[in-house]
Amino acid sequence: MSVPDDDGRIREHGGVRRPAVFALALAFLAAVACTNDSASTAGTSPSGSSYALQVASSDLYAGTPQRVQVGVFNSGANGVQLLTGGSIPLSLAPADGGQPIQGTAHYVPAPGTAVASSPTLTSPSKGRGVYQLEHVTFPSTGVWTASLSFTEGGQPQTLTTQFGVSDKPALPAPGQKALDTTNLTMAETSVNPEAIDSRAQGGAKVPDPELHQDTISAALAAHKPILALFSTPVYCQSEFCGPSTDALEQIAKTGPTDADYIHIEIYKDYAKHEINTAAKQWLLRNGDLTEPWLFLIGRDGKIVDRWSPLFDVHEVQAELDRVAR
Repeated sequence: MSVPDDDGRIREHGGVRRPAVFALALAFLAAVACTNDSASTAGTSPSGSSYALQVASSDLYAGTPQRVQVGVFNSGANGVQLLTGGSIPLSLAPADGGQPIQGTAHYVPAPGTAVASSPTLTSPSKGRGVYQLEHVTFPSTGVWTASLSFTEGGQPQTLTTQFGVSDKPALPAPGQKALDTTNLTMAETSVNPEAIDSRAQGGAKVPDPELHQDTISAALAAHKPILALFSTPVYCQSEFCGPSTDALEQIAKTGPTDADYIHIEIYKDYAKHEINTAAKQWLLRNGDLTEPWLFLIGRDGKIVDRWSPLFDVHEVQAELDRVAR
């Protein structure tokens, strides 16, 4: 495992871990070919293609309602495809036995991507997203198993994968005070613009300057509602960061005018794998960092909600409107 230096630099190249549904999809062929990993079970369809299930959510913990997001992948003649659109039944159960949590997981697309009305295999270039089960309260910690079943070509498919549930969150979570962080803003003229937004490369301007006008610290002091998105649009392997940053920009145009909308770039220097101080404070734990994360903070400075790796734009807008009243 990579270990961060005091300044947040990862000593081992590639040490930042992303929830990366699509990084997992790229590794999917190897995963189904090497079945030594008992944590995941792949299914084979009548056409010879293979399916697999992966939990996209991270930092899951017991005792508090949360969202659980999963991705479903297929590998066949058309390459790696994603199951997108509609809804699927999802079951979560303790690996050592116990009452399962069951429900219907609804599709959450990456903003700006195509959405089918029912579950459909889609190329990642056209549609990508996750299935989300809401209001999940884990009664116990430890290893849990996610499973779902469906039928393709008259052949039943059952997919499972395992994930961990901790006793408490590792990252800032709802009910906690937001971290009093001084993130980079457009006022920082001495820093590389890429440290403000990774899309500002080769002399390009920061594409979303309105999301870099204020610090979390200043917004907390002013008792403003805050939407703070931690993402790296260029280097995000899941390809969720760019669409999520664009979605925050759109929310900022239509949301409450007295709220602060802040985008925090992950990397201060990607070539050196040096992480921005704000991203390190919020997300770097034991050498690992997952992103993107969106945090909603109330006027009292407490975290109201959080989403990762994807969020439903309408849900976020509704919660923000409620908090801003």
